[in-house]
Amino acid sequence: MTIHRGVWLAFIASAAFSMKAIFVKLAYQYGVDAVLLLALRMTFSLPVLLAAAWWSGRGSTTALSPRDWRAILFLGFFGYYLSSLLDFLGLQYISAGLERLILFLYPTVVVLISVYVLKKPITGRAIAAMALSYLGIAIAFVHDVRVTGDQAATLIGGGLVFLCMITYAIYLVGSGQMMTRIGSTRFAALATTVAAIACIGHFAIQSPLATAFGQPWQVYAYALAMAVVSTLLPIFLTARAIQLIGAAKVSIIGSIGPVATIFFAWALLGESVSLEQILGGAFVLGGVMLVSSKKA
Repeated sequence: MTIHRGVWLAFIASAAFSMKAIFVKLAYQYGVDAVLLLALRMTFSLPVLLAAAWWSGRGSTTALSPRDWRAILFLGFFGYYLSSLLDFLGLQYISAGLERLILFLYPTVVVLISVYVLKKPITGRAIAAMALSYLGIAIAFVHDVRVTGDQAATLIGGGLVFLCMITYAIYLVGSGQMMTRIGSTRFAALATTVAAIACIGHFAIQSPLATAFGQPWQVYAYALAMAVVSTLLPIFLTARAIQLIGAAKVSIIGSIGPVATIFFAWALLGESVSLEQILGGAFVLGGVMLVSSKKA
């Protein structure tokens, strides 16, 4: 049986994005802070994002209106810059595996936004799926608390990543209409460009510029890897995969993300894999797959 090219692209995109937390953890070993690391990641990404925004909009018959620009600015700043900052800060406290499991809860928040903002009905199946997902996160928390011995740090880190997940869910809800109007690659490039400028501006305000040039070479290597492997590659591969096989199938294939992160964290960071983590991950994956199904 021949596997569709779109399936491979979605699989590679999900695995590549799953490496983000690993690169962050590796860079943190050299004493770099979250704001500088995020600024370096976006600095390396920015030239390609600008080129992609220009290329994808070249010859387009859809002109961007002031309303479109407001949406791009809001979603890029709130849904990507703020989300990324919260994620990087949270990774200072919790394991890469737990971070990815929390981020994977975003479909449950999308459902809640649809209920309370878009006034869509919620089914008993969706409620059960969300309960299963959050039970899984609670079990996974036990693993991190047991390993670190610091319940407060785990709660702080988990809370920051949970807020990151909420802002990302808002980004997804708001970006759907924009992608239909101007194209997925063009919107993703423009919104991520806004986020990149915000990240670089945040660093410039907070720290002396010289700080960016006095880091060990490994920090720049991990930031570049994040930019290429876990930022640019997933953006463009996901956009192409959606064109080939549709968003629903891409979302399902994306469920390998938490499993990939846990594996990479074990292989590259030496993070332990416990029964609580496996059981919690299974509950989260099962609940999210259930809530993401058409019947939910």
